[in-house]
Amino acid sequence: GSGSRSTPDGAGKIEFPRSPDPCHLLPLPSALLDPNPGLFVSAEVLRAQEEWEAVDNIRTETGSQASADQPGQLISFSEALQHFQTVDLSSFKKRIQPTIRRTGLAALRHCLFGPPKLHQGLREERDLVLTIAQCGLDSQDPVHGQVLQTIYKKLTGSKFDCALHGDHWEDLGFQGSRDSDKDVFGGAIILPITAALKSLSGANPATDLRGAGFLALLHLLYLVMDSKTLLMAQEIFRLSRHHIQQFPFCLMSVNITRITIQALREECLSRECNRQRKVIPVVNSFYAATFLRLAHVWRTQEKTIADSGFVLKDLEVLAKKSPKRLLKTLEIYLAGVSKGQASLLGAQKCFGPQAPHSKDLTFTGVCDLPPHSSEGMWLI
Repeated sequence: GSGSRSTPDGAGKIEFPRSPDPCHLLPLPSALLDPNPGLFVSAEVLRAQEEWEAVDNIRTETGSQASADQPGQLISFSEALQHFQTVDLSSFKKRIQPTIRRTGLAALRHCLFGPPKLHQGLREERDLVLTIAQCGLDSQDPVHGQVLQTIYKKLTGSKFDCALHGDHWEDLGFQGSRDSDKDVFGGAIILPITAALKSLSGANPATDLRGAGFLALLHLLYLVMDSKTLLMAQEIFRLSRHHIQQFPFCLMSVNITRITIQALREECLSRECNRQRKVIPVVNSFYAATFLRLAHVWRTQEKTIADSGFVLKDLEVLAKKSPKRLLKTLEIYLAGVSKGQASLLGAQKCFGPQAPHSKDLTFTGVCDLPPHSSEGMWLI
C-alpha cells in the first residue's frame, strides 16, 4: 500500500510508495527534495536530506542490496566473541558493576549462606560478559551487521542478507520503536521526511536491547550456530508463531539474557563457573537452559502473551535458585535431541497452525513489572 502526507503549505498530498522487498530502499519522493520555493526549503531540510542519504549509504554498505548476488558469510559465536576480545571496550567496562551491592543483614546472610565467590582467575572473563552487555548495536560495524544477518538466516532459512531495519525483523520478534526518530530534525516542516523514514525503515532491532546490550545478540547467535542448540532454537521459534500462544521470539530472548546477567551478578553461577573453570560457556548454557524452561512452561501450561511478565518473573526466581537443575535439564534435553527422541516441548502436531507475528502484541518483560525486594534487581 502507499501512504500520504500533506505538503507544508497544505497545497496537496505527496504519496509515499512502500517497497514490497524489505531489502530494497525506495528513494524519497522528489517533491520533498527539489528546491521548490513553495516547500520553503531551509537548512533543516538540507540537513534532513543528508541524514536520509547517510541511511541509504549505511544500508547499502551493510549488504541489503548488493548482497542479493553475493550473500555474506555466516559468523560463528567464537568469531564474534573474538571481535569483542580484540576491540577497545574500556569506555564500556567503566560502567559495569560486577556484583550487586548488599548491606546490613542481606550482606551477612549472603556471606553465611550464599553461593561461593567467583575465583579470582575467572573475574576478567566475567567482566568481559558484563562489558559486552553494555555495548549497543552499531550498524556501521561490519561484525555487528554480520551477527544480525546470521541470526536472521538461521531462523528463517534465507540464503541472502537483508536490510538491518525493516518489518521483516518483526517476524523474528523484534518490536523496535518506530517513534525514536520523532522530531529528530526539529521543526514541523521536516515531519514529511521523518514520516518517510519511519514508513520505509521499519523495525530497528537495536532499540530492543535495553538492559542486555549486544550480549543479547551474542546469545541468539550462540543458540542458532551451535549444532546442539539449533534444533531447540527452531522449535522455540515455531512455538512463538503459534496461532494462540504466539510471542515475540527475539524480545523474549532479550529478557532471558537479562535474567542471565542478573544471575551472574548475584553470583548464582559462581559455583558452576568455578567447577568448570570457565565463565562464558556456563553463561551460554544457563541462557539456553532458561529459555528452554520458559518454552516448556509456555507450551505445557498454555501461556499467552498476556502472561509474559509473570512467567518471566517466576522463571527468574527459579533460575537463580536452581541453576544446576536448569543446566541438568538442558543436558538431558540435548542428549534426547541428538538421539532423535521427542522434545520436552511436546509433539509439533499439537502446536496448531502458525500465524504471522502480530504487530499489536503487548509484551511485558522483566523490566516492565514493578520490582520487589531483591537488591539491585534491575541494574546491570
